[in-house]
Amino acid sequence: MAFLDYELPARLIAQEPPPDRDASRLLFLPTPPAALSHHTFRDLPDLLRPGDLLILNDTRVLPARLLGRRESTNGKWEGLFIRAHADGVWEILGQTRGSLRTCEFIQIEPGELRLELRERTVEGHWLAQPSEEGSPAEILSRCGRMPLPPYIRKGVAGPQDSERYQTVFAQRPGAVAAPTAGLHFTPTVFERLRQRGIEIAKLTLHVGVGTFQPIRVADFRQHVMHAEWGELPAETVAAVAACRQRHGRVAAVGTTAVRVLETVAASGQLRPWNGETNLFIYPPYEFRAVDLLLTNFHLPHSTLRLLAAAFAGEDRLRNTYREAVEREYRFFSYGDAMLIEPPSARAT
Repeated sequence: MAFLDYELPARLIAQEPPPDRDASRLLFLPTPPAALSHHTFRDLPDLLRPGDLLILNDTRVLPARLLGRRESTNGKWEGLFIRAHADGVWEILGQTRGSLRTCEFIQIEPGELRLELRERTVEGHWLAQPSEEGSPAEILSRCGRMPLPPYIRKGVAGPQDSERYQTVFAQRPGAVAAPTAGLHFTPTVFERLRQRGIEIAKLTLHVGVGTFQPIRVADFRQHVMHAEWGELPAETVAAVAACRQRHGRVAAVGTTAVRVLETVAASGQLRPWNGETNLFIYPPYEFRAVDLLLTNFHLPHSTLRLLAAAFAGEDRLRNTYREAVEREYRFFSYGDAMLIEPPSARAT
């Protein structure tokens, strides 16, 4: 477990996004013997090769944070929408002073929505019946707030977060956390990528609340991975095949894109797919679909850091994080990024 931990001064946890998305710093960790180098995100097109393929996660973050009051006590309540079940019941997290009870009602600010607490799940979540009809995206757009992670301003979103905690290419509502490696992209970067002959494809993984759950077991292999819904469309499968044909490299933008690609590749050849994945990637792991990883700097004791360690190599990643701390890179969701090539060249 030691390689999951590292010293991080609190001042390096980014509390605000940079003024310009693509002004973030970018640490490049190339395949040895080349040495790591320091850039801005605008340099990304120059660090890739013509013929490479970038794969983005086009999930859109729902305004899933809910504030309200218990009708029985008028006590403050705070919750997080997780997902909707087929029967329209919502699965939520909720916290308040005292104990919540089955059949009590929560009045959600600004007053249009009531939630009736039906039952508790084995994970400790609540199943709740919303008073309004409609899709979660429609209802939450009226009463929800952007669900910032707790290490950013204790989860309290400001006016700019509705835009900045969302990628510029977000399309499909369903996530409760942003695929943060994608936050750095701008139309200018996309145009530079196009000019360099680097192609773009998309998939979907709706990032769930489990992304913030630390590994608490002594043997990380016993950690229970959260399941998230994803989709790999036929056009992205075709784009990967064309990339292989021209001997380009597949670059996954974020650990979420990695998990979709490797979930499908684990069953054989890439194919169109949708469903839930609880794939847990940790060292050692043989990557079948991904040649490069673009990612942010992750929390200690997180499954995301384990995935990055599996891709980069444990010692290599530890040394890179140490360098990032020494050079005062900004960490976590609103922080800087790194582009990782594997420890040894892979055939493409």
